Parts: sequence; C-alpha cells; structure tokens
Amino acid sequence: MVELSGTDIVYLACGVTDMRKAIDGLAGMVEQHFKLDPFSRAMFAFCNKDSNKIKILQWDNNGFWLYYKRLEKGHFRWPKNPDEIKEISGREFRWLLDGLSVEQPKAHKSVNARFSS
Repeated sequence: MVELSGTDIVYLACGVTDMRKAIDGLAGMVEQHFKLDPFSRAMFAFCNKDSNKIKILQWDNNGFWLYYKRLEKGHFRWPKNPDEIKEISGREFRWLLDGLSVEQPKAHKSVNARFSS
C-alpha cells in the first residue's frame, strides 16, 4: 500500500512513460524534463502506454521508494498530454488508484473550518 503521510503533493507525469526506467531514470526525468526536485516531499507517478501499470517514486530520508502496480483487468484513468505534469492531492491520487478519474465534480469540496472563541 502506498503511504501518503509525509507527502505534500503528488505529481503525475501525464502521457506515456517507458516502464523499463528504474529509480535513476525516473528521478532524472523529474529533474531534467519537469524541472522538479525528486528529493522533495512529493510523490511522482508514471504510467505505461496501456494505462495498466504505474510506478511511483518517493524520497524517504536516506533513499528512494519505488512502488509498482500492475492491474490484471481495466486501466488507470491517466491524463494523456505527454508534455505536462499534473499536480494533484492525495485524495485525488487515491481516486486514481481506485480506478476513478482525478476530476470528481460531485465530490465534496475540502473545508478549512475556523473556530473562533
């Protein structure tokens, strides 16, 4: 199970990624192509052309985690623009892993409640 605690944001590498890439190749993509820091408190997710496999790269204090998931049936609803990286919340990422679109117009909006004394 992917652990989202300690993660500030999730970035999706839209379009297709070569799933033969390992940690160094994916971290290089994050740094060079998307101009982001692979050592940040973020997760970086990549998907194959059939949208049935994803890899997730995450830095954790002294090393990288590389999560890999392959669906036996169905596919992920992955954004297709190859030159874009999409910033999503942990909530939207869980939707994506559950087979839903990251856009859920009927979902309840997050509320930041303020209490005054």
